[in-house]
Amino acid sequence: MVRDTVQGLLLHVFWAERYGIKLTEERSKEVQLRAVQRQVKRILELDASPLSSARPLERRLVGNCRDFTVLTTSMLRSHGIPARARCGFGTYFIPGRFEDHWVTEYWKADEGRWVMIDTQLDALQRSRLGIDFDPLDMPKGKFLSGGEAWLMCREKGVSPDLFGIHDLKGWCFIRGDLIRDLLALNKVEILPWDGWGLMARSDSEALTTRVRHVDYLAELTLDPEKNFAKLRRAYEKDPTLRASLEWRP
Repeated sequence: MVRDTVQGLLLHVFWAERYGIKLTEERSKEVQLRAVQRQVKRILELDASPLSSARPLERRLVGNCRDFTVLTTSMLRSHGIPARARCGFGTYFIPGRFEDHWVTEYWKADEGRWVMIDTQLDALQRSRLGIDFDPLDMPKGKFLSGGEAWLMCREKGVSPDLFGIHDLKGWCFIRGDLIRDLLALNKVEILPWDGWGLMARSDSEALTTRVRHVDYLAELTLDPEKNFAKLRRAYEKDPTLRASLEWRP
């Protein structure tokens, strides 16, 4: 199972100590690896066993939710299963808050639907977090895409300060995750802290610069199937959404 393979290859940077692992500064930098090819290269440097073999904790690649997601997505695609990364907010980490997070969706052909999965949630995390749902078929509402979060705050009056991670929160953060989600739907899965162009640098800018266009993009991401052509066109024709070559290695 892809979930078991991914969990045997990765160690979440924020959970390491709860597994009894003290990370060095050098090992923590592995979260900066963007491309799956570089991640796999590093995994094999740490342990040359076949990728299907679970590594000891200390020999797993250090990553975060985005790394669990992109590795899962890549493995599913390599087996001919349509899959996509989603960026947004999990509701199951801190009660009453929406925590910055990434998950995977894959197409389940026999049921004709997209299934959302969170392969980061292993037995320890499920126990510590009190997870009461199936991470391999997540109910609607457990994860909110960046676009859903943006529109909840814009149209329903939900406080943007409930969305973020650590001390980072608010309109600027939500707008960033909306753009990251749109890029991921175009198979451009950037790092959680990458930012440029249409992403804002402050809450004020988030609510004043091309805000109607951001509303439009948020609406598109709510139904990627129906709006796929528009999502592609939005990405291809807007230079403020295009990454420079610097991020690709």
